[in-house]
Amino acid sequence: MKPVNFDYARPGDVGVALKLIADDGLTVKIMAGSQSLGPMLNMRLVQPDLLVDITGIEELRSVDQRSDEIVLGACITHADIEDRRVPDVTCGALPTVARGIAYRAVRNRGTIGGSLTHADPSADWHSIMAAVGAKVVLRGPGGERTIPVEDYMVGALEADLQPGEMLVSVKVPKLSSTARWGYYKSCRKTGEFAHAIGSFLSDPDRGVSRVVIGATESRPIVITEASNILGDGRAERLGAAFSSKAVGDVIEAAGMTDPLDKQTHIVALRRAIEQAQSA
Repeated sequence: MKPVNFDYARPGDVGVALKLIADDGLTVKIMAGSQSLGPMLNMRLVQPDLLVDITGIEELRSVDQRSDEIVLGACITHADIEDRRVPDVTCGALPTVARGIAYRAVRNRGTIGGSLTHADPSADWHSIMAAVGAKVVLRGPGGERTIPVEDYMVGALEADLQPGEMLVSVKVPKLSSTARWGYYKSCRKTGEFAHAIGSFLSDPDRGVSRVVIGATESRPIVITEASNILGDGRAERLGAAFSSKAVGDVIEAAGMTDPLDKQTHIVALRRAIEQAQSA
């Protein structure tokens, strides 16, 4: 199949883009890397009146290093992060995860903002960004608001975007030199979406201990205080404190009751912790 007929606009700044998407009389879709939108257009799962291409907006390709964080424009690609054209402040976490996303052709085009907004529970960025404590910056008619990544996905393929809003950047905190992180996803073959994701960050100097269980039926399960799973973060082997029962209880409380599904996610998290990496 081919897409329905639509109008196309390529604004040069965010302000113009916001005016275009604010038209209540039109069905408007924002286009960045189009790795998800392209197939949806061809299958007519989305039928826009207007397609707004934001890849020409310089602000959305910018990088701003600050004392305690780095701010990545929404159109930074997976390959930009993989190849470290964007400075890494996560002790290798983001470049490593980027390297495992789909295929190189996808990584060359796909954007971090597009992936987060598409809100696929099996995609990588939601899980690792939630683990490191990243936040998204949204801009719209009411101004700007900043929310944690874990709150941005409100359900499968559903992001917390108000009418007329768009994601403009992602704020990633700088990890300390003692930080350790892990990421593991269960896939039958390279390039497919994950069946289970386990991710964590232990940064004792900053008092941060976070665990994420991703590739669920809905939004990832985020444990913002995970010292009962990771200990104080200073042990040589973080896995020594791992409790399958404690993790299973959290997963079940979140609504995952299928025994095989639960065990797959428990194992993914355990492997992430066993393969912990440091600065």
